[in-house]
Amino acid sequence: MAMTIWREARRGLGSLWALAKASALDPLPLRRELARYSAEKGRADLRAGGNLALLDFPQAIVYAMVAGLPIETGILCAAIAGLVGPLFSGTRFIVMGPTNATAVLLFGIFLGLGYGPEARVASLPVLVALAGTFLVMGALVRVSNLLQYISRSVVTGYISAAAVYIVVNQLRVVLGIRFDMPEGGTFFDVVAMTVGHLPETHVSSAAVAVITGLGYWLFVRRVPRVPPVVATIVSVSVLAVIADLVMARTGFGGLLGDRVAVMGGIDFRGWRFVPPPPDYGMISQLAGSAMVLAFLCVLEGTSIGKSLAARGGERLNTNQAMLGMGMANLACAWGGAMPASGSLTRSQLCFDSQGRTPVAAMVSGALCAVGAVLIGPLLKFVPKPALAILVIFIGFSLIDRHVIRIVMRSTKSDAAVFLATFISALLVRLDFAIILGALISIVLFLRKVSTPELVEYSFNEQGHLYEIEGAAKRPNPKISIVHVEGELFFGASELFRDQARRVCEDPNLKVIILRMRNAYRLDATSVLALEELIRYMRETGRALIVSGARKDVYKVVRNSGLLDVLGRENFFMGSAENPNVATRNALKRAQEILGPAQPEVEILYDPTKGGPKAV
Repeated sequence: MAMTIWREARRGLGSLWALAKASALDPLPLRRELARYSAEKGRADLRAGGNLALLDFPQAIVYAMVAGLPIETGILCAAIAGLVGPLFSGTRFIVMGPTNATAVLLFGIFLGLGYGPEARVASLPVLVALAGTFLVMGALVRVSNLLQYISRSVVTGYISAAAVYIVVNQLRVVLGIRFDMPEGGTFFDVVAMTVGHLPETHVSSAAVAVITGLGYWLFVRRVPRVPPVVATIVSVSVLAVIADLVMARTGFGGLLGDRVAVMGGIDFRGWRFVPPPPDYGMISQLAGSAMVLAFLCVLEGTSIGKSLAARGGERLNTNQAMLGMGMANLACAWGGAMPASGSLTRSQLCFDSQGRTPVAAMVSGALCAVGAVLIGPLLKFVPKPALAILVIFIGFSLIDRHVIRIVMRSTKSDAAVFLATFISALLVRLDFAIILGALISIVLFLRKVSTPELVEYSFNEQGHLYEIEGAAKRPNPKISIVHVEGELFFGASELFRDQARRVCEDPNLKVIILRMRNAYRLDATSVLALEELIRYMRETGRALIVSGARKDVYKVVRNSGLLDVLGRENFFMGSAENPNVATRNALKRAQEILGPAQPEVEILYDPTKGGPKAV
């Protein structure tokens, strides 16, 4: 059976290798780094990897708690993603592992599905494998560039709501009270049930949480060079063990064993690397959530990667990074770990620690694996309220008031996206909220770019174009020069046609010159709208002329056959050297259409710069 599994795995990797080459991705980019590796880089990577592990290991424990999963799933994710992700991402700017955003999304997914502890563990490999598959497929078809259309306000709203979720959900652990959430429970359900169980508060648990909070604050303020999470957990655990021994000997009972809940020790001797179960019912149930999880992973990872790459004077290959995240998640699924994403804090730490290559992240992954074996059994001495209060501190740190202030004050669209994402996350589910926020962001973007601007222009005595304001008269009432600016793709075509037809309402108007120097993205829908406008004007005894068109617009007009409908004599290409020459020639054509009795309109231009007159 094992041989069959590994044979299928090798066959799958071989197919992936071939497809990656066809998609212009490097199937194993780390080999390029290793080919020019040096002792100097090795020392830098070892130093950075050691710093990463000191942060990675305790964060993995905390994020597993945030997701409502056993802590070993977080540690396994830190180890497996740290070792596998760099092999395929080939970048030193993204350190993969468990993150706060993915942990909170997992919590929201399980909460919405009503999964208990056992169901969460059983479904985790399937969910992570699906997310990894979506990431790999997205990298192969190069979809990461589409993320530029997702507003930062979506992520800000989601993370802010997630932070509130974290704080409220951990209060019951801090207070030592227990209750089960109903299926589809929301933020307000958690608040209501926590308030309802307040009389059951366990004083010893609350006291441990308070002591932990004070210790964390002291380490952050007084000993900033020591990792505060590690130092706090070790100190509180030692104090708890001492208190337990003292109280047991004096006859008051054990603090840890009898009164305050503690973490379970981890024994990795029975751990196996096995594929996720082929449960098709679970796959259909989790596919939508897995897609949202994959979306969040690549959005979170590439955002920090791009920022650090720009600071390092390099450029991030986002599709290659997406492939690395997908392969890391597939490996995590086989290892029973929680999903991996690009960590903001650990990526920043690796950069600040001057990690030279992706090997730094692999060193951290290896150290986390060693730490899991050596330190895992000792975690049984860590009080749960101590970790819960640290999770609450992390939750508060996620609420970035500076970013929220910018988002709320910049534009109404940004504020609307942020509020929609934040409020929907609290009212419904986190995975639904991020989808809703992304959709609103895209819709507002399309609305903004699909509003072309039509402004009527004329020429002054110096031969320069100027805007006709209000009720100002045209020099020639029968000719209108309309400047078209903006996107003319399908989303703008109907508005463009309606605006142009309103210009034609003047009964004296006989010729419209569409000055399309700043018009972009013409497509089939906008071509049909232009054709309708041309035919409408001809039916009413008028003419349409296009001037200043760009090469890409000309190609669409020519290939679609619109040029034959318009007439080649009525189409004038633009000139980068002399922008006014096309409009000058269009005006001459308009005067030909109106007849020799019409007054001449003199246009000044530089004849030495020339430019194409007609097509």
